[in-house]
Amino acid sequence: MMNGWGGYGAYGGGYWWMGLIGMVVQMIFWIGLFVLGVYLFRRIGKHTPIETGDRGDALNILRKRYACGEIDTEEFNRRREILQNK
Repeated sequence: MMNGWGGYGAYGGGYWWMGLIGMVVQMIFWIGLFVLGVYLFRRIGKHTPIETGDRGDALNILRKRYACGEIDTEEFNRRREILQNK
């Protein structure tokens, strides 16, 4: 009579929309799980330990501080000697 559009036809008694809601909820779950994974990955990536002991980086920082005028010539030479002797 209604060719499956309501009643007890091909769509299970008119409750086809419950399947649609289930699909939407499942999609929201998977998208939320993906977003959570990306968030945790990025957060962990920010806190990776930085290897220390590279004198080249320390000398570069010292040179930049000297160039900016944060330290004077005496301080620069003293710290450079310390770094080069290690």
